[in-house]
Amino acid sequence: MVEYFTELKGKTVIVTGGSKGIGRDIARTFAELGANVAISGRGKEALDEALAELHSFNPNCIAVSGDLSDINEVRRLIDTAAQTFGTVDVLVNNAGVNIAKPAMEVTEEDWDTVLDLNLKSAFFASQAAAKYMLQQGSGRIINIASQMAFVGYIKRAAYCSSKGGLVQMTKALAVEWAKAGINVNAVAPTFIETELTAKMLEDEAFKKDVESRILLDGLSQPKDISGAVLYLASGLANFVTGETIKVDGGWTAI
Repeated sequence: MVEYFTELKGKTVIVTGGSKGIGRDIARTFAELGANVAISGRGKEALDEALAELHSFNPNCIAVSGDLSDINEVRRLIDTAAQTFGTVDVLVNNAGVNIAKPAMEVTEEDWDTVLDLNLKSAFFASQAAAKYMLQQGSGRIINIASQMAFVGYIKRAAYCSSKGGLVQMTKALAVEWAKAGINVNAVAPTFIETELTAKMLEDEAFKKDVESRILLDGLSQPKDISGAVLYLASGLANFVTGETIKVDGGWTAI
């Protein structure tokens, strides 16, 4: 019997925003397969909890605290992982933020906060990781985008812009680095049921609207996103680059 994903054991995987929600589930999925995982986050308590969970699967995992809106912190994360484990094999750009406001109320500070973390930090993390991947002649970069890269939605002007840019950035980097053996792809989730979305989903009208747009039953779970990421990181996706996998329950199919 073929055992899939065994090639990920011992690989260096960096997951930004890996202390909570989708990022934590992605990090755990790789750790369960024996990958050496480096996670980043701003809250020490959440970061420590996530790292403890990772250590239950693989003791060779680390956590690096920092605000990835600061490009120096982005580079420190990548360099720390490379120095600790010797390689940088997979980068998952998951860290992100949304400030839900009507377009007429979005301030310059709001815009910069969303774009700096969702798009700018992802680019510079990719650049820093590629420094090592280009030397190795291999690597996988996986950007966590959103269905909002493909559709509009209320109170999401900055967020949609950042995620749309992330999808285009994915294509640009895939084209530039393909001959160097680096595959660059993205995953575009719909609304995910996590502790991070719990508050907004308490709004019954909002939740009803979201559920009405998803063709499959219920809301997506973090493991749905982790599965797509795992595929793109594995040998099963050797001939896939520049693509975005939508994990949206059919939202964008209509």
